[in-house]
Amino acid sequence: MKTKTNKALLGTGLFTAIAASLCCITPVLALIAGSSGIASSFSWMEPFRPYLIGLTILVLAFAWYQKLKPRTAGEIQCACEADEKPSFWQSKKFLGIVTVFAVLMLVFPYYSPVFYPDNKKEIVIVNAADIQTVQLEIEGMTCEACDSHVAYAAQEVDGVIEAKADHKTGKAIVKFDKTKTSQEAIVNSINSTSYKVVGEQLK
Repeated sequence: MKTKTNKALLGTGLFTAIAASLCCITPVLALIAGSSGIASSFSWMEPFRPYLIGLTILVLAFAWYQKLKPRTAGEIQCACEADEKPSFWQSKKFLGIVTVFAVLMLVFPYYSPVFYPDNKKEIVIVNAADIQTVQLEIEGMTCEACDSHVAYAAQEVDGVIEAKADHKTGKAIVKFDKTKTSQEAIVNSINSTSYKVVGEQLK
């Protein structure tokens, strides 16, 4: 019974940890798979992230409490517990591995940008007057992984000099050479992901 409880706790902890960061894991998986259209598929889960993080911490804390609490006199005297060596799946080592994995999942949004290659191009501008900057209002961005995905999509367009996105403001700033590309091409590139440009303003 205790073994089943431990397995259920660990399973719940892993599930909630992954679910808490699913909205940020998906853009990276989309990049790796070359399926940008699914990048923001789980952005609707972002409002639930604090609750899932809290649940993960509670579940893992309880699992560690169960593992580290002193045994009762009855448990010590029980011959079946005294003679039986716990399997790896019931060990502190496995619980430690699960805990480390859960923590890595929970903090994934903060290190996810490292998965995005630098696709900035070296562009020679003949005339500074050809440089334009556009501010785009974008729907669907919820974390740093989303920022990186949107900026990456914009920088894929030839002629884009610099692109930065910020999920906190819901905006992206893109600097480009108007003789080599257009605002429309940049918008189309971002819209080819599942993030959507809902507003444009030249600066």
